[in-house]
Order: sequence, then C-alpha cells, then structure tokens
Amino acid sequence: MTMPGFDQARLDGHLRDALGCSGLMRIAPIAGGQSNPTFFVDYDDRALVLRKQPPGDLLPSAHAIDREYRVIRALAETAVPVAPALLYCDDRAIIGTPFYVMEKVEGRVFHDCTLPGLSAPERAAMYAALAETLAALHNVDVASVGLADYGRPGNYFARQIARWSRQWELSGDRPDPHIERLRTWLPAHIPQDETSGLVHGDYRIGNVMFHPTQPRIVALLDWELSTLGHPLADLAHAAIAWQSAPEEYGGLAGLDLDGLGIPSLQRFAGIYGEHAHHGAALQPFHLAFALFRWAVIFEGIAARAKAGTASAGNAAETGRLASAFARRAAELI
Repeated sequence: MTMPGFDQARLDGHLRDALGCSGLMRIAPIAGGQSNPTFFVDYDDRALVLRKQPPGDLLPSAHAIDREYRVIRALAETAVPVAPALLYCDDRAIIGTPFYVMEKVEGRVFHDCTLPGLSAPERAAMYAALAETLAALHNVDVASVGLADYGRPGNYFARQIARWSRQWELSGDRPDPHIERLRTWLPAHIPQDETSGLVHGDYRIGNVMFHPTQPRIVALLDWELSTLGHPLADLAHAAIAWQSAPEEYGGLAGLDLDGLGIPSLQRFAGIYGEHAHHGAALQPFHLAFALFRWAVIFEGIAARAKAGTASAGNAAETGRLASAFARRAAELI
C-alpha cells in the first residue's frame, strides 16, 4: 500500500531499532474522523497503532500529538484505562511529521449510543463503566502524574465561553436569538466553585473502547482536546447524548431507555457522582454550556460546508443541528 508522503521503509527501520520489531511490517490507515491520521502497524511479534500530525502548515496549537502522548504516558499507572504509549518521535525525517506509537488494544468501539446487538443488562453495565471511567479520570491527582502544567489553572468556563463566543462570530452568518441569549446568560451564571482537574474534552460513548466480550472499558481514546479544566464540562458533554434525538447526531432522547437497559441521565450522573471525589453537582449551567459549545461547533461545520468544502445539503443539516442545540440550551436556562 502506497501512502503519499509516507516513507514506510524509513518508519520500518526506526521501529525495528527503537522497539525491536521483527518480521514484515504491515500498515493500514484507520478509517474514521480523526484529525490526526492514525494507522495500524503490525509486525509478526507486535500490534501497534501510530498517530501522526497531518502534513502541511498547521496552526501552532493544533494537532498537538506531543500532548496526546504525554497524557497517555502519564496515565499509565492510574486507574484510567489507556493504551500503553511506547514511543514519541519529533524527527520529521522519518515520516515527514512528528508521530507517536502505542500498543494496539483489542476491543469494541460503538458509535451508536444504543449499543446495538447487546442485551439490556450489558448496556446497563457498559453505561455504568462509562460513568465510572470518567470519574476515575477526574480523580487523577495531576501533580502526582506530572500534569500540573497541562493547562491554564482557573476561570475555565469563563475562558471557554469567550472562546466559543468568538468562534460564533467567525462562523455564524445568521442571527440566532438563542445563541445571543446564551452569550449573555452563561458568563453571568458561572458556578463559583473552582474545581479543576484533567478533562478529556470529547468524552462520549464513541471515544471509549470496551473489552471484546466484557462490559468494561479497556482504553479511553482520542486525547486531542484534553487539558486542565472543570470536570463537569466532560460530564455535561457526555450528557448531550440524552438531550439529542436519534436523528440528531445519534442521540437517545425519546427512546425507551428502560427497555434498552440504558440509565437515565439522572442515574448516569448519579453513578458518576458516587465515584468522583470532587463533590460538584451537575447543574443546568453545565448542560447549557455543553449544548452552546456543540451548537457553535456545528455552525462552524455548516459554514465550511457552505464555503465549498462539503455539500450544500450537509451545510443545511449541520446548520439545523446548530439551531436545535442552541434552542435546547436556551430552554434549560
């Protein structure tokens, strides 16, 4: 398989020297929406995963795979399940960009929140694991694992609201009274607690890997947005699944959760709270913030689609999602 700009022979030699790999190297891209290209790299005696920066000119803070490697490495001896990180390489002479390598973990990734094909008891156990794993992440003592400087301390929500408000101004080309209301209301209603910890940034069912047969999580995936922040931002982001319909990015709203074995949002947050040490409680503010952020993200996707990078139909659909999430956030406040 030929990959443009990707010197497989040089990579092969580097991995043999650094990791002692032997046998024929086999490499294949992993399909999906990763902004950092990701590949399976197999040898006769090793099964690896490689993540690299995309080629070309990048924004200074974008595609920071060195941060991904750092956080995975730091969490190796904690209760947070991560793939073993093996190697980081910033020598662009190898494959053209920095990259890192981790052990391949076997398991199941579900991109459908209903976990199709499973029994109700399995789904219940897996959603409990999803809540407990998030609590384990937020219980990490960042100083003890060397991540005390992994993000800016304090004022997390104020900084995030300002960031996403600016993003709306850049991508929003239509008035939305719900967004304008949120931009006024959110900064004035930030909870006073300054709880801070390691946050994932995109915590949801599609970013965890479950054991091949058991209802437990064996790896938390995609650390690109991780930083130090308020843990309830992660919980609220995960909660979007309950606040969106199946046709709205695959949500759970309106489904028979009891019949499926999936806990209510209140129960899911309760399981999380039973295991998290910080004691902060999920409030309407956190849910509204998460929906506001997601609305701005979808508006940005719609703007790029209108600019010609995707179909007009895609632009209309993502624009509709932006409006729906903004309206739902406004209803919460």
